[in-house]
Amino acid sequence: MASPPPPPLPWVSPSVPPHVVALADDLSGAAETACALGGPVRLSLDAADVAEIAATHDLVVDLDTRHLESAEAAYAVRTALRAAQAGPPRLLYKKVDSQLRGHLAAEAAVYAEEAEAVVIAPALPAARRTVTGGVVHVNGVPLHRTDGWRAERASAPRSLPEALSCLPVRTVPLDVVRSDPAELDAEFRRIAASGAHPAPDAETDADLDAVAAAALRLGPGFRLLGSGGLAAALGRALVRPAAASPPAPAQDGTPLLFVVGTAEPGAVAQIAHLTALGAHHVSLDPTDLAAGTVRPPRGAAAPALTVLSIDGSAGPRPGMGRTLSTALGALAAAHPGRADLVLTGGETARTTLDALGITELEPLGEIHHGAVHSRTLDGRRVVTRPGSYGAEDSLLRIAVALRPRLAASTAAI
Repeated sequence: MASPPPPPLPWVSPSVPPHVVALADDLSGAAETACALGGPVRLSLDAADVAEIAATHDLVVDLDTRHLESAEAAYAVRTALRAAQAGPPRLLYKKVDSQLRGHLAAEAAVYAEEAEAVVIAPALPAARRTVTGGVVHVNGVPLHRTDGWRAERASAPRSLPEALSCLPVRTVPLDVVRSDPAELDAEFRRIAASGAHPAPDAETDADLDAVAAAALRLGPGFRLLGSGGLAAALGRALVRPAAASPPAPAQDGTPLLFVVGTAEPGAVAQIAHLTALGAHHVSLDPTDLAAGTVRPPRGAAAPALTVLSIDGSAGPRPGMGRTLSTALGALAAAHPGRADLVLTGGETARTTLDALGITELEPLGEIHHGAVHSRTLDGRRVVTRPGSYGAEDSLLRIAVALRPRLAASTAAI
């Protein structure tokens, strides 16, 4: 039997729901959010686009704040919020990392200004990242006991209240999230009335659906802050026209360039699947890369498949991420031929597109969770994927999706 329709959202018109303005702190997260919202969406790398007042679509903007100092990141969010609020009514969404990396506290504090409350839900069930008892878990293990912060300068927070110590945060147990909608609404109101912000537990997409629906029922004073999982719940709650269908894969011999900027250990095995296909792999020494002594090849024709990666055998280098990703992006931009791109890691994706002068993407869909297939204004294909996402065959699956002729070659891998 079909589920009954959800109750109407009092301030959201069923016929013309307001468009969403989502603010992300890195490009792979912005692309994930744009895809999660589900309808026609513009994905911009230019923060000034938030001021666009004639929007006829959802807008996701990468504020690119991960590499900034905390105060600079907060200023970027405040500026974008003011621009968004100067135009017609639009739903606000703040995309944050499901492992709580970045300037979470500083950006959340600014996002909470003038809000009745911020509903904080970073769970991402599709990537097995859940929240119970106010603690983020990765594959069932508390975040602070994982190596998810290996490349960060600080230690992972033990809970959401600790991660957001600048804000009064009250956790909402799972049984309340799964209770009658009126009870969940009342709990959110009680927390807001006390001057605090609700942080509901969530283990499934259905939990996030309940959280998003409650925030929408309570009106624009309740702002949503979460990962791509909550963005997808928001997309399911809002009726949108279908997004554009992806065009047919390229058949013209256009080279395919993988730029792997992540420090995740699993990247080694992912790259191995590509080299087994015959991909040309260039592993770059991070010291040489940071020093600017690596030079792109001159005059050579680009191989059909190329992988640029950073040699991580010496372990992560905290604090060096932006320097390395900028140098890697510059090398990618200088790669011979006009290659389609697969970019892993938000900073790597951003610096590569910056080096190429690309300021806007049209999201077309997901190849697998988090691997977002987009198109540039001039027709180049770009796939972005967070560095921590994807199984061992992630890059292989992306390669086959973009170049179906490779499928026959994968049987022996």
